Amino acid sequence: MTSPYIRRRRLAAELRKLREARSLTTDELARLIYQSRSKISKLENAQIRPDLAEIMTILEVLEVTGRQYEKTIRLARDASAKGWWDRYGNAMGPRQRLYADLESGAESIRSYNQTAFPAVLQIPEFIDAMVDLDEHQGTLDYSPARMIEARTRRQQHLLSPDGPTYEAVLDETMIRRLAIPATVKAAQLRHLIEVVTAEPRIVMRVLPSDVLITGGFLPKASFSLYAFPETTDPATAVVDTVTTDLVLTQRREVARYTEMYDRLGEVALSSADTLAFLSGVANRLTNETESGT
Repeated sequence: MTSPYIRRRRLAAELRKLREARSLTTDELARLIYQSRSKISKLENAQIRPDLAEIMTILEVLEVTGRQYEKTIRLARDASAKGWWDRYGNAMGPRQRLYADLESGAESIRSYNQTAFPAVLQIPEFIDAMVDLDEHQGTLDYSPARMIEARTRRQQHLLSPDGPTYEAVLDETMIRRLAIPATVKAAQLRHLIEVVTAEPRIVMRVLPSDVLITGGFLPKASFSLYAFPETTDPATAVVDTVTTDLVLTQRREVARYTEMYDRLGEVALSSADTLAFLSGVANRLTNETESGT
């Protein structure tokens, strides 16, 4: 399926363009369709799922006809579609719902992982350990059990025959410093090795902590890059911050993160060396646990 979120972004831009072409303010359009200004603002900022009947009313008021009308209605239908993640509500966490939505329509995903292993490939034991860390920072805004279920669904989609290609750069510092039980970390590493070995569409590369990253600033946060099969759906970058995820679709902004990802890839280990590295860390963690050191 297409990503409803991406289609909402496209619909939002289209509605704003059509309104401005008629020299109407959001207040004026709201009065014409008997809605609040905030409703128009939320539609034009992709903050709500569109109602098809309301979109038809807006287009009628704006005197949109012909191919433009048909194009906008198709966008509205796609933008209003519901995915499996909608059945979870906020129980899976609002941030994870965003990622599930984007993944549903992506053709390729590339991610730089600075703070944890890729969420879409985490095992339940690792997720439990991450929840424990999260609880130290305050009240959870999701149900851990439902969140684990949702991540399992995301992994199933990634590994399905029609799933996207996936490439991840893992920061070595994260692998070393992440404070979770050694047995869990070893199991997570072995899961990554198993998945990458079995699925050619998935590539993992470790970014060593002692390499120079030339050509620009260092990355300030984890981020992901999404490309979609339809050229009209914009390439998208999502930046993971402490409190929220920043979604970027402006070409210039996405290009900066793409260029940064390429620079990281130039100095990351090869896929084969990465598998050897991850295996070595997993074996060392297991040996240390068994010896009690």
